[in-house]
Amino acid sequence: MDREREQIIRTEYSELMQKSYIDYAMSVIISRALPDVRDGLKPVQRRTLYDMYELGIRYDRPYRKCARIVGDTMGKYHPHGDSSIYEALVVMAQDFKKGMPLIDGHGNFGSIEGDGAAAMRYTEARLQKVAQEAFLADLDKDVVDFQPNFDETEKEPTVLPVRLPNFLINGSEGIAVGMVTSTPPHNLGEVIDAVKAAIMNEKITTEELMQYVKGPDFPTGGIVINKDELPEIYRTGTGKIRLRGRVEVEQVKGGKERIVITEIPYTMMGANIGKFLNDVATLVETKKTTDIVDISNQSSKDGIRIVLELKKNADTRNLINMLYKKTRLEDTFSVNMLAVVNGRPETLGLKSIVEHHIEFQFELATRKYKNLLGKELAKKEIQEGLIKACDVIDLIIEILRGSKSRDQVRKCLVDGVTEGIHFKTKTSEKAAKKLRFTENQANAILDMRLYKLIGLEIQALEAEHSETLQNIAVYEDILNNYRSMAKVIIRDLDQMKKQFAVPRKTTIENGEEAVFEEKKAEEMEVVVLMDRFGYARSVDTAVYERNRESADAENRFVIRCMNTDRLCVFTDTGRQHLLKVADLPYGRFRDKGTPIDNLCNYTSAEEGILFVEALERVKHATFLFATEQAMLKKVDGVEFDVAKRTIQAAKMSEGDRLLAVKILEKQEQIVLQTADGYFLRFSIEEIPRKKKAALGVRGMKLQDGDKVDAVYLLQPQEDAVAIFREKEVHLNRLRIGKRDTKGAKTRL
Repeated sequence: MDREREQIIRTEYSELMQKSYIDYAMSVIISRALPDVRDGLKPVQRRTLYDMYELGIRYDRPYRKCARIVGDTMGKYHPHGDSSIYEALVVMAQDFKKGMPLIDGHGNFGSIEGDGAAAMRYTEARLQKVAQEAFLADLDKDVVDFQPNFDETEKEPTVLPVRLPNFLINGSEGIAVGMVTSTPPHNLGEVIDAVKAAIMNEKITTEELMQYVKGPDFPTGGIVINKDELPEIYRTGTGKIRLRGRVEVEQVKGGKERIVITEIPYTMMGANIGKFLNDVATLVETKKTTDIVDISNQSSKDGIRIVLELKKNADTRNLINMLYKKTRLEDTFSVNMLAVVNGRPETLGLKSIVEHHIEFQFELATRKYKNLLGKELAKKEIQEGLIKACDVIDLIIEILRGSKSRDQVRKCLVDGVTEGIHFKTKTSEKAAKKLRFTENQANAILDMRLYKLIGLEIQALEAEHSETLQNIAVYEDILNNYRSMAKVIIRDLDQMKKQFAVPRKTTIENGEEAVFEEKKAEEMEVVVLMDRFGYARSVDTAVYERNRESADAENRFVIRCMNTDRLCVFTDTGRQHLLKVADLPYGRFRDKGTPIDNLCNYTSAEEGILFVEALERVKHATFLFATEQAMLKKVDGVEFDVAKRTIQAAKMSEGDRLLAVKILEKQEQIVLQTADGYFLRFSIEEIPRKKKAALGVRGMKLQDGDKVDAVYLLQPQEDAVAIFREKEVHLNRLRIGKRDTKGAKTRL
């Protein structure tokens, strides 16, 4: 037996990776993350709704366990894990996320404050009436195409026959590969009115459509404050919607007031409510406001109610504006109305979305009424056959009695074949040869029961035939006349609006810019403590004095300054970052503090902190900068008093890093120490005064591969000692040399 030869296929690795990634990206875009513009549903949502329809979990029937729904959907249509299916089901049942929930949930389906839903084994669900009547009602009329499921054991619809513009009504959010969709929800009644207007006027503009669709309608309510920017957003399909929560001012006893937030921005749902409460507490703790005396979240299933109790004579309007500016009570919703159109992702404006919906409705109506017309034509054929049979019923009975088989009778009825059939008279046989029923009519005659020959039954048949003819005329008119079909679609939309429309919750207006006067903090001396990880905080000077020993041992930098000052942070990349002392948390000694990464442009992963000092002291000092490649310069501190949060404080050669930043006081000499043990002592006067953008001068000639490891400043008569490889080096005993020389090597 010949040994099988192994076939090796050679291919370019980059091409294979590119093709594989593109296949993966398109799968995520089309099959998971983006909704179809026709029904506004992602595949997992469409499959979940269809599975519930197939299981018979209708709005007027008992709830079923969500675990059953999820398992059936995963096993039949969506093999991507139960969590993704259950999460989609939960979102479709949450009335605070969807303007028109499609699933009726029973049990714990989470809350607006971010509480998660209970496990699927505890919760139950069924279809909402709107989902059944507007999303799934016509599936039995061959209005959409079906495709095999993942293992080709079932059939699933490629799109649901949704009669409402769901893409706009419920909106969508999803992250695909290299693209994101974010469509806000809208008011059902307004969107239906816009669709009706577009059906009647094919040349309608976006501005005219916006006479009906005023803007987004979020289930959480709130106020849209950039009304004038909405036309451009709806024309392009992209932009930013500015949202505010709804705030009321209530009077309480003692002449005091309280601020009550009754509606929140849509973007503040979930954990952001807790963050809002923390942000308000921070404003109080950092003394940005002293008007708030208590914060309470009194929200319940009946709605949002966040209460801020104020002190007497508080400036309420100024405080509300501060909340808009400093917290997420005013936020932005990024709009990117991206959907799958004919198998491709496309960003759509309002007019395009409405046009695609209308096109889809006409396609559904065409297929529906073609299907209904076909059924009526088939009924007409049968009815005409039965009516005709009643007129010659005696002849048919004679044929039946004279025949030997059903097939013999059928041939006689269809083609007038009389061979083998016994007739009483030649006249009957002659009449039988003239019979020309259709196959369907012949089968119906053979299946007809005798009671159908009763006079009243014959009248009923004729009435039914008349009704069928009327239906055929109506269906043909709908299929052949644009206005007739448009009238049918508009009638359906009116019925949907009457049943399911709700009042608008979100107000659309041009809000004034929130302006507030920030009260200046009382100026006081504080001590800033920063540990070796870059966590900083400020404490009262008395607190520091009580804990001086621990503070000095545990922190790398301890800076006395005013709470109105700014800190200069110099890093080994040569940059200077400025941060406000007021931005640091002020409080107890044992508090951890805040990473300064969060307060300025400092990046802990790329930069090391060399020196931190208050700007007030920096301005009046002279600085020494030294790099690893022995570049030195003096710089006047006033150059670092700038408006920018980050500047390049020291210019450096490629591959060099800043080693030391020191304030020069009464020191007269400098000592440079290298990694290989070379020491050079010379006068500070040899170092020139430069601008911060200058490179500096070389302080020492370095051997190949060597670098400056430490910099020491000496005062006259000072006995300074450095430790090099566990050996003491007395710096004041080193021979005084000249700048830019080699220095002396320490003997070990």
